[in-house]
Amino acid sequence: MRDDRRSFSALDIIGRILRENVREGAICIDATAGRGYDTKLLCELAGATGHVTAFDIQQSAIDSTKALLAESGLSDRADVLLRSHSEMDELFAPGTVDCITFNFGWLPKGDHNISTKAETSIAAIEKGLRLLKPDGFMTLIIYYGRETGFEERDAILRYLPTIDSREFTVVEMPFVNRPNCPPIPIVIFKGM
Repeated sequence: MRDDRRSFSALDIIGRILRENVREGAICIDATAGRGYDTKLLCELAGATGHVTAFDIQQSAIDSTKALLAESGLSDRADVLLRSHSEMDELFAPGTVDCITFNFGWLPKGDHNISTKAETSIAAIEKGLRLLKPDGFMTLIIYYGRETGFEERDAILRYLPTIDSREFTVVEMPFVNRPNCPPIPIVIFKGM
């Protein structure tokens, strides 16, 4: 007997949320470009009339993202910047962004000694919340494990309940029956 059950990952959950909510013409931020997969997806969803700005502090992430976009014919839909996500408010005015994505932790297939840090990550979340349009949203995936990420995970999870519930709805979706530090997907909706 074949087992057709699907095992959902944090990426599957966040991908589904992005596909259901990002529309043609959207202005999006990929706050942690990584290897470029979220940037590519956002470019596809926002379409020719939308735009994506991707941030990362590692040159290899910038190079990977630019290469993926060029290979996919999407380079004209995105700016890929070698800058910290905590600087996004220098490029966008409050209330102008439809969607912001974050993947906290380390660069996939990269050096695990280089990872996002609680101080800049929380500052970036706070700035991002101000940038969101009414009915905009933000997605987070917290990767942690091995020797890194626990401090950042704990700081972000302490911060999230302090977000004003009159303006935002924060939904945390931890995998409660998976071993080995599974990533934690989170969505923050503005105006819900």
